[in-house]
Amino acid sequence: MADITYICKRTVVSTKPVQPGKHCSLSVLDRLMEQNHLRSVYYFRTPGGREPGELTKKLRESMSEMLTCFPILTGRLLKDPKGHWMIKCNDAGVRMVEARIKGSVEDWLKSVDREKELKLVHWEEMCHKPYFWSTFYVQITEFGEGGLAIGLSCFHLLADPTCATMFVKAWADMTLTGKMLNPPLFHQLPPRRPGRKNPNHEPYMELINCYKPIADKTNLVSDTKHATIALAFSDPMVRACMANGQATNALDQSSPSPFEALAGLFWVCISKLKGAGDGLIDMSICLDMRNVLHLDNGFFGNCMVYNKVNSKSLKEHKLSDVARAIGEVMAKMDIDGITDLIEWLEHNGYQSPPSMNGCELMCASLEAVDPYLAVFEEGFVPIRVSSYVEPVVAAGHVLVLPSPPCDGPLSRTVMVTLPEDEAARLCEDDLILHFSPTILMGVNN
Repeated sequence: MADITYICKRTVVSTKPVQPGKHCSLSVLDRLMEQNHLRSVYYFRTPGGREPGELTKKLRESMSEMLTCFPILTGRLLKDPKGHWMIKCNDAGVRMVEARIKGSVEDWLKSVDREKELKLVHWEEMCHKPYFWSTFYVQITEFGEGGLAIGLSCFHLLADPTCATMFVKAWADMTLTGKMLNPPLFHQLPPRRPGRKNPNHEPYMELINCYKPIADKTNLVSDTKHATIALAFSDPMVRACMANGQATNALDQSSPSPFEALAGLFWVCISKLKGAGDGLIDMSICLDMRNVLHLDNGFFGNCMVYNKVNSKSLKEHKLSDVARAIGEVMAKMDIDGITDLIEWLEHNGYQSPPSMNGCELMCASLEAVDPYLAVFEEGFVPIRVSSYVEPVVAAGHVLVLPSPPCDGPLSRTVMVTLPEDEAARLCEDDLILHFSPTILMGVNN
């Protein structure tokens, strides 16, 4: 496959100026993500007969219209009097890179790996003068023989994976219909409601205790070369995994959710290849808490919360026990527990934000928003979507994403990032192969 030819890098600004002097503060959940950034890639088939650059020009123009509703993304970083990051909404714009590559998108997807895919996503580390640094980057890559890739990268401080998906959906709506169906909402996280302020209230310490030791962990800079594999589980495959993870207790015949079943499957398999014996390595799950906090679907800001799954009582690699343990932790992440955590973080803020990837396996559910709803033109729909949470400094990442609708309502794509030798062995794991997933991206795929 030929190298990518980069045409230009430009700044896209909104068509309407923002109100002068507008600033936006960031929440405590935003500030925790300072050490991380996100990358995602959307792949599309495109009809023939278009001139090179024609579609890119159309997308650039619709983005300019769309950005009028995203003043935070076109602003720049400043520190407030407390030393916390804030956004000055100054219409400085979003950086866009335009590129081209020979071949077709179908040929690219047959041999893509982590290293090649990340060439479709432009990212620049924060410069020594943050005020001149763009927090969002978009790369549009046209394939000479048909197809298009849209790569989005952004500072996790401003947006979580759900926000990134909302951004692309809003852009698609503007391109397709000329209007935004679900504009973003920028407001603070909800405070504890007056009726819940019980003076005798005991905070949910399990969630708080998950965050307490994070500040003491060293942000590791690893030279380890990582690989990412992407596995597609069709609807029947996920149902089979859920059935395998179903409780055997006569009093409890409940079935795990798709995320609980798949998270349990990969927790067991990764623990085994890392040499944990009959036990399990430490793992944290990461979930979107918008629904739990009763936030609007358009809430724009970080709302992903981490919690550790207790592996001490799990002595065997039994999927039903593992899935149940994950489900129990998820059930405890209710509105009171999340509000307790937010209040605790506001009173015990980290002076130097840690890497929230931690030093253990991280498994995140990115199922909250469907990226396949991003329709830019009639018939111009995503055929595959990849997502990354960077950098990878811990034991590894497992990201559970929706699959294309044609694969069925419970279908999921699982992206796993591990040290390269471990990723190769994971593709050969008998338990994973038992469910016959399709390897979309692997080591030397």
